[in-house]
This record gives sequence, C-alpha cells and structure tokens, in this order.
Amino acid sequence: MSGIVVVGAGQAGASLAARLRADGYDGKLTLIGEEHAPPYQRPPLSKKYLLGEMPLERLYLRPESFYEDNGIDLRTDCRVDAVDTRERVAILGSEALRYEKLAFTTGAVPRRLPPAIGGLLGGVHVVRNLRDVDRIAAEVREGGRVLIVGGGYIGLEAAAVARGLGMEVTLVEMAERVLQRVAAPETSEYFRALHREHGVDLREGVGLECLTGETRVSGARLTDGTELELDLVIVGIGVAPATELAEATGLVLDNGIAVDTFGRTFDPHIWAAGDCASFPWRGGRIRLESVQNAIDQAELVARNMLGAEAPYDPKIWFWSDQYDTKLQIAGLNTGYDRIVVRPGESAGSVSHWYYAGDRLLAVDAMNDARAYMVGKRLIDGGRSADPAAIADPATVLKGLLR
Repeated sequence: MSGIVVVGAGQAGASLAARLRADGYDGKLTLIGEEHAPPYQRPPLSKKYLLGEMPLERLYLRPESFYEDNGIDLRTDCRVDAVDTRERVAILGSEALRYEKLAFTTGAVPRRLPPAIGGLLGGVHVVRNLRDVDRIAAEVREGGRVLIVGGGYIGLEAAAVARGLGMEVTLVEMAERVLQRVAAPETSEYFRALHREHGVDLREGVGLECLTGETRVSGARLTDGTELELDLVIVGIGVAPATELAEATGLVLDNGIAVDTFGRTFDPHIWAAGDCASFPWRGGRIRLESVQNAIDQAELVARNMLGAEAPYDPKIWFWSDQYDTKLQIAGLNTGYDRIVVRPGESAGSVSHWYYAGDRLLAVDAMNDARAYMVGKRLIDGGRSADPAAIADPATVLKGLLR
C-alpha cells in the first residue's frame, strides 16, 4: 500500500508528519530517521543539555507515544539507501517502501576540518546531533583547554558554554571579525567584547594551520605562529545541506534541494522542507537554517501535499543565547547599506537596525525584546520606520506600529 514517506526525522520531518495528520491525512505515513532517538530539539543540545540542565526526555519534540497514537510509523536508526522515482519506492536495505508522495527533510550536516590538518584525530568534535554532544560531554572537564574553530553563531555559542563549564577557551576566526558573514560590524563588536569579558581568548584574522597529536589531538598551530596545548577541539565552521540522497535520486540541487514556492521539486511526487531545501524568494533563491523555518516550511509543505497550493512567504527570525545575552534577529540583512544603533532601556541592551536606503531590512536586538518585537512586526508587514526616529532614544517604539 502506498502512502507518504518522510525522509529525515528532525524538526522539519516531525512537523510535516504531525501537520499531515492534523489536517486530516489518514493514509499510511512513515517517518524515517537515522538517529536512535525520536525527533528532538537541537538548539538546547549544545546549551542546556550539555550543561546538564535539561534531561534527554525534555529534548523530545513530542512524547514517544505521540507517533503510535497518531498512526505515524516512526523508524529510528534507519537509513534510506536509495529512492527509485520510476517505481516510486524508497529502498531501506532489503525493504522497498512504496510511496504516493515523498518529502525530504534531511536537514544539514556540519562542515569538518580536512584530515590533512588533523580533522580525524580523537577529541575533534562538531556540534549537530545528540551523539556529537554526548561525545563532547564525556571529555569536558573544569580547567580543560578547548580550541573553538569558527566565529559564527555555532562557535560563539560553544565558547559560551565551554566557559560556563569552567574550561579555558581559545576561539579563532579566519575572517577579520566574528560573525562577518551574517552580521554588521556593530553586532560583531558587541559579541567580541562580551566573550572577552568572560575570559575567552578570541583571535580574529587568525586561522588554524594544523592540529597535532598521534591518535588524539594534543595541540594546535595557528596561522599567526602560536602553538597551543589542547584537550579538545570544537569545530563550528558552518553546515551544508544534506543532499546526497536527493542528488543520487536525480533531483535538481541549487544550494540545497531546489523546490518551487509550494515546496515541490521538479518531480511532482517529491517535496522538500527545512535546512536541506532552497526556495524562490524576492527574485532569487534562498535556504534558511533555522528552527522556525523548518517548522513553518514543513507545515506548509504538508498542506500543499494535500492540495492547498499555498506559496511560501517566510517570516524570518533567528535567535542565539550566549551567557546572559539573548540575541533576537528579525528579517534578513542582505543588501544593507547602513546601520542605525539604538540603545536599550537596560544596561547591556542595544539594537542594530539594518537599512537599504530608507527600507528596513532586519534588526539585531541584544537583550531588547521590545526592539525585536517592533522590528519584526514592521518587517513582517512590509513596513519601515524613519531611521532618525529609530536613532532617537526619545522615540516610543510601539508608536511606530500605528
């Protein structure tokens, strides 16, 4: 009997399957994941879970009983080896699972250091899934020495957690500044100062030449000539969409699995959502790596698999927690030509407003929920605010929404 097969049991896959049932799909529904755990939240993994503040069961997106109760055949520790689009079957070892429709929600995979510079040594870790974090947790100790490679959000969050665990932290970023690819210099400066205040040896414009050690990492040589003694390394140099299976299936790739505005690939029976999918947006094509996109896009794809034909218009927002600072981001800052800085009402709070001319594109709000909320509502509504009014501390932000 054919049904719907969802390949990838992360946030997007779980959301898609749940929405199919909520919207009345009563056919066969299979959700396939390679990990041993049922679908779980990823953001707390490298924070509260690693810190020991959140047990494993609280990571689960839904109780394990949810899937059986809703007729979802959840298969964990399971890998799809191939997809035959002519016969419409997903191959799982010796099993051929027929589908009427199939969705790829395979997420993303972390980029790793090349083996030639020591990337395969023991003690060198990435941060993506439960297994990664469990391995890190087994090696963390107070006073231990860790090198963080990469000054994006993954690296900065790892540095904050490592300091919270009492480790000596060195962070290297090859670019001129941390967050260079994703944020304005003003936001980079905020987080540079924050990490240095917390004792991180943060080095910008410095790369990793190589790691040293026989079978396990024991040190590193940096491009500025510094040699470090180390106990472990955490690599945070970004992720790539997990498209290997989709590529072998013959689907079109374009910075991810290319889908149309409805989430459908060129094969009318195959869809994609979440970190692995790129979609049309404002005359171009983008791929968003965020929990909210994974949920929103997956739920829309579920509706469209059932015939809704609704276009995807994302409401873009992100967040990052570092020490006692909560960064909330609304919008996408691509194409900005100026930044307006607005001090917050409490110590350490500030917001950075990205403009292209007089058009508001995005807001970075550090410990300033009001600025984030107002900025997000303006951006989601396709509205802007006078940059001079934003810069004026006397301006009541909520008044800009009228």
